Amino acid sequence: MTATGTARAGDPERGTLDKAAGENFPVAPFFLPKDWRTDLVAVYGFARLVDDIGDGDLAPGGADARLLGVSPEEAEDRMLLLDAFEADLDRVFDGTPGHPLLRRLQATVRRRSLTPEPFLGLIAANRQDQLVTRYETYDDLLAYCELSANPVGRLVLAVTGTSTPERIRLSDAICTALQIVEHLQDVAEDLGRDRIYLPAEDMKRFHVQEADLAAKTGGASVRALVAYEAQRARELLNEGAPLVGSVHGRLKLLLAGFVAGGRAALRAIAAAEHDVLPGPPKPGKLQLLREVGVTLRGEG
Repeated sequence: MTATGTARAGDPERGTLDKAAGENFPVAPFFLPKDWRTDLVAVYGFARLVDDIGDGDLAPGGADARLLGVSPEEAEDRMLLLDAFEADLDRVFDGTPGHPLLRRLQATVRRRSLTPEPFLGLIAANRQDQLVTRYETYDDLLAYCELSANPVGRLVLAVTGTSTPERIRLSDAICTALQIVEHLQDVAEDLGRDRIYLPAEDMKRFHVQEADLAAKTGGASVRALVAYEAQRARELLNEGAPLVGSVHGRLKLLLAGFVAGGRAALRAIAAAEHDVLPGPPKPGKLQLLREVGVTLRGEG
């Protein structure tokens, strides 16, 4: 067992939160007010744990399952675990949850008057991952992102008290773009889980077979397909970027970081000539900082 796995088995709450350091985007950067950081970490803990359940990435030992009232014999049943997790979420809003991450979240929910809907969306996305492993159209993928990604941006706005209908619309565009970028970076890893988030209609258009995605390096058709989806993500980021200019202060810097992170990742994919199969292309810190500056100046 890895050190992280050992920590997770002994302390599920700490083990989950420690994963924040490995995320593409800072979960709760130092420059934010302490109360925002506290609440954003609580939201992250929920989102990370539900994804770990859906991906089968819980640490060995069944500590998370026990905290959710699931027996060791049933701890491999992801749908059952997601049902138990949703029941514990209900107790966040009306009772006392059993999992420490949800007890942490309860304080945030009360302090920020959060509603269940975005949390339920993230659970629904992970249920969908157990049932749907291929997406026929781009619209089908967008509907999945509405559950898997957009709730996160809405929660950031709610925690910071800056939600408006227009900001939510712009945030949704950014979050969907970031989800698509992540899917492009993780084509090989997702295929290993028997999931493909590249729309089947686009694969047909570019003459890409599933077997092509299992290669060690992408051929011309795969790279053309990735470039096509990357352009879609870039357009969504540009559509959502005015969100940055609609807020002020440290929140503006946080949101610029999200947009810049997506743009930097897209530049890294392009620099790899859209060959994502050897592993996820990652931007360097300098590139990320450049993109933050461009985004803050509204030049992107």
